[in-house]
Amino acid sequence: MNRRFNAVITREDKFYVARCIELGVISQGLSIEETQANLREAVELYIESFGYDCWMEYN
Repeated sequence: MNRRFNAVITREDKFYVARCIELGVISQGLSIEETQANLREAVELYIESFGYDCWMEYN
């Protein structure tokens, strides 16, 4: 099942930093595309480790 989460990407010096608003997961990269891919992977790992239901309990 596909889920959609919101992300905010900001530039800090030479890195882009991305934060998934709902999960509090943060990642970075040197380009926007790399940052998006890194955040996607981090969110997948978060859900794999803690489960989607864990997030639903706190929101």
